[in-house]
Amino acid sequence: MTTVAVRGEAVREVDPELAEFTVVVSARDKDRDTTLGRLRERAEALRQLLEGFGEAVEKRETGMLHVYPESSGKRGERITGYHGSVSTTVTVTDFTALGELMLTVAGQDQAQTHGPSWSLRPGSPVHAELRREAVAAAIARAREYADALGAEVVELVELADPGLGRSEGMQSHAVGYGGGMLRGKSSGGGYAELQLDPQRQRVEATVEARFTITAPVL
Repeated sequence: MTTVAVRGEAVREVDPELAEFTVVVSARDKDRDTTLGRLRERAEALRQLLEGFGEAVEKRETGMLHVYPESSGKRGERITGYHGSVSTTVTVTDFTALGELMLTVAGQDQAQTHGPSWSLRPGSPVHAELRREAVAAAIARAREYADALGAEVVELVELADPGLGRSEGMQSHAVGYGGGMLRGKSSGGGYAELQLDPQRQRVEATVEARFTITAPVL
């Protein structure tokens, strides 16, 4: 039997399911304990603010805590103050609340907001749907090649995940990112409503497969 190797591909643009942004709150003072106290207060204020948005916030995760002394830059090691910061990554599912949430967070004292980035859930059914479409595309392509040779597809020889077979295998991924930075203000004040447009995700799936076909008619 003759073997034919084909590649099946599927591409689709879909709405994102998650939005993620990072908040960094910081504090600075000549006294170390004062710096740490302010940092603790601002981190707690951020925690309470996020809790106030309820189910719109799916999760929050504390990242890097950074505290270090600052020097005058002249000869010697004379400490002139202390700087501290802590980052929090926030995952949001309610995009209608995202703009208000990010502006409110950025309005906190000594806060910077980075994002958002848009994505699908790791287990999103979209990935499985695209992989099935890629397999169907591979089968259709194999039949096209066989038909061009006056042959017919007989059976599947190989269909593998990435790295598990002689071919590159099957894979799917989504590509899409949008981001920016908002700096917080140090005093009170209101903000106009901010509308954020979710960035559609380009989801791709590829599979390489091998089929046997009947003897070609040449």
